Amino acid sequence: MTASGDGGRPAVRTLLRMQAREGCEAEFEAAWRRAAGEISRVRGNLRQELMRDEGDPRWFAIVSDWTDRASVDAFGRSAARETLTEALRDLRDDATRSTFTVLATVEAERSRPVRIDFSTSVKPGEQVAFERAYTTVAERIGDSRGYVREELLRDAAGLRYHIFAEWESEDDFVQWVEDPVHMVAGAPLARWHSVEFRREVLEIRQRSDDGAEFPELVSPGGDVEVERVRVDSAVVVEPWEQEAFELAYLAAAQLARSAPGHAREELLREPDGRRYHVVAEWESEQRFTDWAAEPANWAGGPLGRWLARGEDRRVFALRVRPVPPSVAAGAGTVPEPAQQPVPTAPVPVGTVPSASVQEFVEKPDDGHVAAPAPLPAAADLGGAPPVPGRGTEVLVVGAGPAGLTHAIELSRRGIAVRVVDKRPQASTQADKAIGIHCRTMEIWEEQGVVKEAMDAGIWLYGQTVFVNGEQTHQVDWAGLDELPYAHLGLPQYDTERILGARLASQGVAVERGVELVGFAQDDEGVTAQLRHASGELETTRAQYLVGCDGAHSAVRSGLGLTFEGGLSMFPQLFMLGDVDVDWDLPAGHLVRFVRIEDDEFTGMLVCVPLKGRNRYRIATLAPQRWQEAVGTGVVPAGFWQEYEPPTLADMQAAIDDLGPPGTTASDLRWSSIFRIKHGIVDRYREGRVFVAGDAAHLHPPAGGQGMNTGIQDAWNLGWKLALAVRGLAAPGLLDSYEAERRPAGKMIVDRAVSIAFTDEMDMEDEKAQFLLEMQMTMNYAGSPLVGEEAGTVFPAGPEPGHRAPDVHGLRRFGVAHPLRLFDLTRGPRSTLLLSADAGASEEQLLDLEKLAVAVRQQSRGEVDAYLVAAPDVRVPLLVDLPVVRDADRTFAAAYGVAGAGTAAYLVRPDGHVGFRTRPVTEDALLDHLAGVFAQ
Repeated sequence: MTASGDGGRPAVRTLLRMQAREGCEAEFEAAWRRAAGEISRVRGNLRQELMRDEGDPRWFAIVSDWTDRASVDAFGRSAARETLTEALRDLRDDATRSTFTVLATVEAERSRPVRIDFSTSVKPGEQVAFERAYTTVAERIGDSRGYVREELLRDAAGLRYHIFAEWESEDDFVQWVEDPVHMVAGAPLARWHSVEFRREVLEIRQRSDDGAEFPELVSPGGDVEVERVRVDSAVVVEPWEQEAFELAYLAAAQLARSAPGHAREELLREPDGRRYHVVAEWESEQRFTDWAAEPANWAGGPLGRWLARGEDRRVFALRVRPVPPSVAAGAGTVPEPAQQPVPTAPVPVGTVPSASVQEFVEKPDDGHVAAPAPLPAAADLGGAPPVPGRGTEVLVVGAGPAGLTHAIELSRRGIAVRVVDKRPQASTQADKAIGIHCRTMEIWEEQGVVKEAMDAGIWLYGQTVFVNGEQTHQVDWAGLDELPYAHLGLPQYDTERILGARLASQGVAVERGVELVGFAQDDEGVTAQLRHASGELETTRAQYLVGCDGAHSAVRSGLGLTFEGGLSMFPQLFMLGDVDVDWDLPAGHLVRFVRIEDDEFTGMLVCVPLKGRNRYRIATLAPQRWQEAVGTGVVPAGFWQEYEPPTLADMQAAIDDLGPPGTTASDLRWSSIFRIKHGIVDRYREGRVFVAGDAAHLHPPAGGQGMNTGIQDAWNLGWKLALAVRGLAAPGLLDSYEAERRPAGKMIVDRAVSIAFTDEMDMEDEKAQFLLEMQMTMNYAGSPLVGEEAGTVFPAGPEPGHRAPDVHGLRRFGVAHPLRLFDLTRGPRSTLLLSADAGASEEQLLDLEKLAVAVRQQSRGEVDAYLVAAPDVRVPLLVDLPVVRDADRTFAAAYGVAGAGTAAYLVRPDGHVGFRTRPVTEDALLDHLAGVFAQ
């Protein structure tokens, strides 16, 4: 007889011992992980473990804990059991099974309580709305398991808030924050959950006034200042000093307790144990300052030896303190949360194809594992012989837009690139990305695919926004002189088809059905293990590995990269569908309907034009039945499960709720359910391995940023990695990839999150907003790879790191038609634009020719040079410097070189300004080139 489980403790434990077939150990572990993801959703399962025999690594033990014997028996008859059996059948030689009744459990020492410090930034004028939203959220989460109390703090600048929350353990907090059911409580704060939203866990070590009351403080309003503060004093403590420090803290706290204005305090410790925080509440900062000014209390007091080494002090205004849940409940303990209903039967499957719940808008066509299995260690990469004759210099994993773009850039520079993708076939139907940004179109012109894209796509002319039924914005994007191309609508499967064809024309074919299962790197290169569709394992070698393998990236997992501040998730489920609508709204306009009630986002309907008459991709909140079908519990990265796809009736209901009255939807061709996660990894590179695209950053769909940002990653890395492979890169060149692209990705994710639950019109200058969203004004200012001569003053023109704009009306002898500046900068190399006006002497022009020769030599032919001469300049015969005329002075106006005599711009292969100088200074230019090219 078995006892029932108690509070998650197992009553029954099963032990299954299996011997893997020789050479199949890594595959066995990966197969178990995939099956375990499905078993974890079986009723009654508490946990699973996979263990390996240290004496005989072919033997594994699979341990499962269950609430009762009935759950074990039900599992034995379930599809999940068949999944496990099928997954391991061909990978094992022998197996034994035992079932045990758990008689007793000795619990480990319970984790200490923690303080979770959330911090996020607000814009000027948002303080009132933020504090109102915070108060709403605080009222909703008070009954969560393990939650104790919290406070809202604000820094001195008034634009950064800290939610300072106490939980009984970090595990309690993690279970709450990642549960999609509980995330609904945090919806009012979702607009501020951006990349700037940071999270820090601090262990509570001491509380000198434990048991003291924490009186409620109500928000005075975001625009009202308060005197009450929290003073955070952080010091470094060596491991052997910790016990002495904590005793000293208790003595110091005793001194503070009797001080006028002191309310309460606690001692916190960071996870690594090296830094402690004395966090004290005072009636005012002046009260603390007066008390600390007495040496015996602070600098010369019990903590003096540690304060003398350096104190990091921060002072926060104490804005809000909600009533602790234990006080609100009238009891001494936190009440248990109500049990959430669990669906008893799956929702029936409908007839519309490809519906899924995912952590992002990613079409599931790759096996849909719950989470990528950790890749084998380097020692395990040796079971399969390398395939001869490959000669791979760069291995690109993933053939989405980022991977294809990167491979095109490498192959057109003569690099031996290999592209593998675990999907057996390319995408052929609706999926996540539609909008092609103007900057991406500019890149595609350079790559030679812009014509095919225009022929396959639809122009997006503008945006119309409705808030609570009233039209608030209508922006027309046509006619912007700054745009070389307009905004294009093109489904991602067409993008992949066009880029794939371009790559194939350069002699590189994507190898499909080939999955990366492991890799290891050394000083000379990367060894990767690949599994083909046939099951054959291949070990291959490359100088570099680039992971463009999407939201479930095996490369990211193998590097152990983590999402900064955690991978955040919007609480809502969303649905997509492609339908025809019969409204009379402007053709080619993105249409956004938003409902905001009491400062809280309660509904949205986003409609993106597709090719066809009145055909749109509809995105909106999913009906409640899907949330109930998903149920409760932590949703890990990679979570997905098939559910009933949205129907035409669901789409019609959403349009009836938010769209123009009388609108009818018809001809539903595709629909899907998705959940949005967002975040950015802590680093983009580890040695010889890089990540790009969704492997590095996940975006909300707001603004259509994800795919275009990934293409920009690949565009930035391509020319740099090609130089490194060829031995032409300066030592720090590859470091500039992360230095330039991670801040750009962080800014884009941050902004996409902040506008996701608004009307998306967050800038007064609508033109500037559109140029920013189209990534035309995205720049690398401040990058270590860009610069200008000290003291250089340009009255106009692109700054270092900014996009170099096109110019029309240039003339070259022998060419009957005008040239564009892009005709000069097009190609795989950098371009040096040397300008001269009437103030330049013949000697100076001859010196520019000598400089062009020196630049070509120093860069080993990787810089093309041109003289852009004003129409009235007498140019002597130049042998080594091609000359074009700025016939209409458009170059001088756009680049700010009029009246300079001489000036120079170095334009990088990715179209950004690397360096500029006015007048030309040879030494400064050559010094800059030494930081780009190997010397």
